[in-house]
Amino acid sequence: MATNIPKNDGLQDVFSASRDGEILYNYHQLHMPLDNDVDAVFCLCSLDPRVAERAAQLFLDGYGHYLIFAGGVGRLTQGRYDKPEAEVFADIALKMGVPEDKLLVEPFSTNTGENIRFTYALLQEKGLHLKSFLLVQKPYMERRTYATFKKQWPDSNTKITVTSPQFKWSEYPDKNNPEDLVINIAVGDLIRIREYPLKGFQIPQDIPDDVWEAGQRLIRAGYNTHLP
Repeated sequence: MATNIPKNDGLQDVFSASRDGEILYNYHQLHMPLDNDVDAVFCLCSLDPRVAERAAQLFLDGYGHYLIFAGGVGRLTQGRYDKPEAEVFADIALKMGVPEDKLLVEPFSTNTGENIRFTYALLQEKGLHLKSFLLVQKPYMERRTYATFKKQWPDSNTKITVTSPQFKWSEYPDKNNPEDLVINIAVGDLIRIREYPLKGFQIPQDIPDDVWEAGQRLIRAGYNTHLP
């Protein structure tokens, strides 16, 4: 009888989506040890201001001689901010105490590849030949940021480390980054990690079977709004 149906009936799919989302979230992170001997902290801007806070705090803690913010208006920030992502993030850094003369702002790029290429062009224009970076990105975009930088930064001898705000999966989603949105983006980036090396956008990355299967389950469940 209908009255015997448990109140939580049907919630298993939500919990399964969350577990698969956690598999992807963990895969996308590289957990690289930080190197404080870098020329600059390079923040790839986004819809999550916690990334700006992480980058600014690292700079204030002594990482790098410059703090770079790269990002214009992307697909996920259109209508969210009233100015380019990089300027929004730079304002956060200034409020946290980063000196203005240590900030470099690239406000025109619209995707990860452009973040990297346009920043290289900006540094060349300013006569800054930086050889090492601490890249800061959202947790679920660390891997693709690494793979894209390795392919698209012109100087192959440049050293990079990648990091992100330090949150477990259960801690990361918030009102500005709800779980469904995060899962959709993580799924889309998994597909990009598989497909983009063939397009020449990034270097290849290994995808374990359990990660790929989790992504496929999520796509079948409707988490497909950020696919390439």
